[in-house]
Amino acid sequence: MSFVYSLLCIIFTRIFLIKDYVHGAIPDLLIIKKIILIMILKYLKTVSIAVFAMVSVNSSAQDLLAKQAPIDRKLKAVDSVALIRQIESEQAFYPAYTLYPEWSNDRVHAYGSKVTVPDTFRIDLTGFCMPTNHTKITSKCGPRWRRMHNGLDIKVYIGDTIKAAFDGRVRIVRYERAGYGKYVVIRHDNGLETIYGHLSKQLVKEDEFVKAGDVIGLGGNTGRSTGSHLHFETRLLGQVINPEFLFDFPKQDIVSDNYLFIKGANMYSHQRARALAAIKKGNYKQVVAASGDIKYHKIRRGDTLGAISRRYNISISRLCKINGIKTNTTLRIGQVLRCS
Repeated sequence: MSFVYSLLCIIFTRIFLIKDYVHGAIPDLLIIKKIILIMILKYLKTVSIAVFAMVSVNSSAQDLLAKQAPIDRKLKAVDSVALIRQIESEQAFYPAYTLYPEWSNDRVHAYGSKVTVPDTFRIDLTGFCMPTNHTKITSKCGPRWRRMHNGLDIKVYIGDTIKAAFDGRVRIVRYERAGYGKYVVIRHDNGLETIYGHLSKQLVKEDEFVKAGDVIGLGGNTGRSTGSHLHFETRLLGQVINPEFLFDFPKQDIVSDNYLFIKGANMYSHQRARALAAIKKGNYKQVVAASGDIKYHKIRRGDTLGAISRRYNISISRLCKINGIKTNTTLRIGQVLRCS
């Protein structure tokens, strides 16, 4: 409104300054109308030029943005491809990259609270190789000699070739006098870590990539061992998996093409059967209850199988079966029995 008011003031000022038409009296109305029309036309011309300029600038800006959009999309595509390649490169460099928080050459069991163990995880077992051609299992996975035996012992002879079970990368090559002896730890693309203990010679180096079937060492009798054999462990995020659930050594084959890891139910057959049954029924909330935390009891002076069975609500026959003992077995102080 202020703009229109100013325009009218200018018009009438100019009108009354035109002395050729005034002659000291009120100007002729026809002349006034013509003057007003001319000035309005000039004003409209000016406004039209301004509007056209603004529209032109806006159109140019839109054209520029339209031309820039494909470039931005191309740049984003390039960034995405580069990111995918970087991730693939890291995955190739660090097997099971998405599962493990770090790559460490320090300790075999290096995870603890650093990792979140999934309730279930499917492990691909295809592309395997049996670590040894020998088929005789001399000691199973479970309680043994007052302590837990977290793998299988397979009879081999000193100098027998030991092979990588799957493709992967060597994480540890060490010697442990009171334990594994000369051993190798490999992390595999499928998420597993395998441990090969009591070797007489290690033929790989830490951080070396290996393929399934590559020779990684020779059978031996080093470390805590009473005769030449291969101690073989399979783990996921540090959690023990009974190797017999994955490998059939007598048949020299895998048990199936894949294995369903169930948190807390990967060592004992009865425990795993309950967990699988719960999953099959769709009772996922019961899986943890089905697998349960394993309870152990350390033998103290005066303990008997009867007293232990009553304390943990387990039958004596069941207690003997899961611990590989008999009802007349002498319990030694310090011995550890599994009670669930």
